[in-house]
Amino acid sequence: MKFPYITSNIEFREDFEMHYRELWNVVSKRIAEHPINFLEDEKNIIYQGLFAQDQNTLNEYNEIYRSFIVWWRSMAGGFSVERSVDEIGQQIYADLASLLIEKGIQPQKEFIISYIYDECLLVELEPSSYYAIVSIRDCFMNYKGLIPKLQQSILLS
Repeated sequence: MKFPYITSNIEFREDFEMHYRELWNVVSKRIAEHPINFLEDEKNIIYQGLFAQDQNTLNEYNEIYRSFIVWWRSMAGGFSVERSVDEIGQQIYADLASLLIEKGIQPQKEFIISYIYDECLLVELEPSSYYAIVSIRDCFMNYKGLIPKLQQSILLS
């Protein structure tokens, strides 16, 4: 079981995986262009994009959302995620900077990495221009392949 473990059945939209991919692309593009407060700014777009639209699913979604916010704002949630990648995150930036210097590449703007708690099963975590989403697992289990992959994000511009 993983968070959020849900004991009731919630009705998702038909073609959930397609809607999820579309929503993922829209939201990650918005974050890449300028950071947003994802937890608050995207609450309604997530519900409308993924869940069947009726009062029962709205109530269920609001319960999941509140549960996630409580977890994320606790020591077990956001703080733990951020601390788990604190040291390796600094190493990622340092190794990426060294690789860019070695190859004579001058970044044109700030490179942003968003770290996610778990693997993403429905979409590939492909970097876009100066922005990447990286799972904690990739930081530790796929580190050697991660730096060259992140370099591609800078070459995309």
